[in-house]
Amino acid sequence: MAATLHDVARVANVSIKTVSNVINDYPHIRPETKQRVVDAIAELGYRPNLSARSLRSGRTGVIGLALPELSLSYFAELADSVIKAADARGVTVLIEQTGGERQREIELLSSPRRQLTDGLLFSALGMGNDDAHYLNVSYPLVLLGERIFGGPTDHVTMVNVDAARAATEHLIRSGRKRIAVVGAHDGEVIGSAGLRLRGYREALEAAGIPFDPTLIAYTTLWHRANGATSMRQLLATGVKFDAVFALNDTLALGAMRVLQEAGLTIPTDVAVIGFDDLDEARYSLPTLSTIDPGRNEIATTAVRVLLDRIAGVDPAAPMTEYLAEFHVVDRESTGAPRTSIDTIR
Repeated sequence: MAATLHDVARVANVSIKTVSNVINDYPHIRPETKQRVVDAIAELGYRPNLSARSLRSGRTGVIGLALPELSLSYFAELADSVIKAADARGVTVLIEQTGGERQREIELLSSPRRQLTDGLLFSALGMGNDDAHYLNVSYPLVLLGERIFGGPTDHVTMVNVDAARAATEHLIRSGRKRIAVVGAHDGEVIGSAGLRLRGYREALEAAGIPFDPTLIAYTTLWHRANGATSMRQLLATGVKFDAVFALNDTLALGAMRVLQEAGLTIPTDVAVIGFDDLDEARYSLPTLSTIDPGRNEIATTAVRVLLDRIAGVDPAAPMTEYLAEFHVVDRESTGAPRTSIDTIR
C-alpha cells in the first residue's frame, strides 16, 4: 500500500502537522527536524495527495501548457523554456497537445482536466479572432501566439511584423533584391505567416523593391518536408532569386537541403534567413541566420503573468498584451564568417 502522512510522521518521530509543514515548505522548522521528515519521505516513497492539498489550499501547484504540436522544434523548445521558468517558481507544468485543430482547442478550454491545474498557458493555432469569446473562462488563462488579438485575456507574443521586416532588411543590406519567401499561407492576414509576410512586404516597399508574387512559395504546415517541397516547386518555375526568407527555421532547413542538392551554394548563390533561432540552426551547414523572437522572454513573462493572476496580486489590473524583444542572428547562411564547431554556444 502507498505510504501515508501518518507513516511519515511515525518514521520521522514527529507530528502529522510537522510533516505537513515540511511538505508545504513552512519556513519555521528546525533544520534537523526537516531533514528527518525528508529522509522519511524518501525512505517510504511517500507522494503527497495533490487532490487533498488542492481542497485545503485551493491550489494544485500545477499549471497547464497547451501547444499545437510538440514535434515542431519551436514548440518543443518553448515548452522547455516554460518548464524551466515554472520550476524556478516552484510550479509543475502539465503539457497538452491540440494538433492545432480548432475544435480540439475549444474543447480543451472547458475540459474537466482544467481542474487539475491552477491556470493555463494556451497557444492557439486553429482558433481565430472570431473565437475570442471562448477565452472567457473561469480560471486564469494567458494566451500565446498570433491567432487571436484583442481578446479577454493577457496575451504574450512576439513582434512578428517588425521582426520579419528586420529579417528582410538584413538580406537587402547584403545586396539581395530578388528575395523569395517560403512558408506563406494563402489568404492569411492574422497569424504568424500573414504577419511575417506583411513585414517582408514592408521592407521591400521601404527599399523601393517591387513586390513579385512569383517569389512567394505557399504551403500549409511548417515542417522540413514542406520547406523542401516548396523550394523544389519554386526552382521548377524557373523564377530567379538570390535570397530566401523562410518563415521559420524548420522550413529554412528543408529549403537549404534542396538548394544544395540543386548545386546552389549558400550564401554565394542564395542567402537564406529563417525565424525562431532553434538550437539546430547553430549546427546546420552552413549555420542558419535567423530571428531570435525572444522565446525565453515569452516563457518567463507568460509564467510570471499567469502566476500573478493565480495569486490575485492585482485583481483589478487590466488584461495586457506583452511583446517580447527580438534580434537578428547573423550566421553563415547570409554571409557571416564560418564558425568553428568548438565556438558554437
